[in-house]
Amino acid sequence: MSGLSLRIGREHKAIIIGAVAVGFLIAGASSSAQEVRCGDGVPRDTSYTLFSAARKIYKKFPNVKLAADRLPAGVDARRNIVFASYGGRHLCLDVFKPAGDLRKKYPGVLIIHGGGWVSGDRSMLVPMAERIASHGYVTVTADYRLAPEALYPAGVYDVKAAVRWMRANGDEYQIDTTRIVAYGCSAGGELASFLGATNGLKKFEGEGGNQGSSSRVQAVVNVDGLLDFMSLNSTKYDNNPAKPSAAERWFGGSYRNIPGVWKDASPITYAGSSTPPTIFINSSMAHYHAGRDSMVAIMKRFGIYSEVRTLPGTPHTFWLFHPWFDKTLEYTLGFLDEVFRQQPMRKGKLGDSFSGGHSASAGRKVIVKKPMNIG
Repeated sequence: MSGLSLRIGREHKAIIIGAVAVGFLIAGASSSAQEVRCGDGVPRDTSYTLFSAARKIYKKFPNVKLAADRLPAGVDARRNIVFASYGGRHLCLDVFKPAGDLRKKYPGVLIIHGGGWVSGDRSMLVPMAERIASHGYVTVTADYRLAPEALYPAGVYDVKAAVRWMRANGDEYQIDTTRIVAYGCSAGGELASFLGATNGLKKFEGEGGNQGSSSRVQAVVNVDGLLDFMSLNSTKYDNNPAKPSAAERWFGGSYRNIPGVWKDASPITYAGSSTPPTIFINSSMAHYHAGRDSMVAIMKRFGIYSEVRTLPGTPHTFWLFHPWFDKTLEYTLGFLDEVFRQQPMRKGKLGDSFSGGHSASAGRKVIVKKPMNIG
């Protein structure tokens, strides 16, 4: 540690070490109710961790601070719950929900970590999950299978299984199952938008359990996740056989060799009338916006609400660090308040109508013409 030419203070080091320890505990923790272990024996790529992200960021931004895992007062946490199993392989999630009145239900937010579909783990977004939960949401951070273990579309099957689990267990965890959000950062942002764009498409459901429940989401928060793997901003990194891109590793081949898979995995391929309201929260790095403007244009054509928020001068992974963490939280809560203010809670499996709203940031009014059915 002393050999690293980093300007990381004692507090930063303590937060990083603590957060990494939590990550290892989550990756290998056992449930007291079930003698299972989450992720044991799974091949891992550890190139993207809180430490590696901090090491990179602090070189250019020495005064930023890594967001810490500190459970807020008034929030309950339940960790290491198995939501899907493939033979002996168990995928786990953590739930954070408001404490207090057990009769009340709250919108649910599935939170999907990044790491280029090859690395990272769900513990990295626990601080955001805790903070969102403190504002009246039930948040869920979930595992999904990464490229060293399973290629696309395994990860898609897993995040859809996580949404189905949320609906199947809505009563126990106080989730309003008519209002579920997909929130993701980087690769997780792409998966969040994929969840939204493929609402109702059976081909991506997989075999992860709770097949009787819907995997539809009613809103998407995409934090610096691309939308189009076929764009020049994506494919220009796919030209060095000795150094395959993250997407190439996830798909198991280059765009040149398997273009159909790259198209199949792009959220923009499926964008249309069933795409839910979406906020795009972006860094200043254009590569991570690939397909965003085209996606917004498609949504506008169908009268679907969207917001674009850019944090000038920010690096990728900005959401892990203060002060950008706070701005990301602010934009997220403002968007969800706008969307769900238009979607009053309904009982049963009714379609949620979204009959008009406006973006306070852009000052424009957007009328949604088609009801969003939760299925």
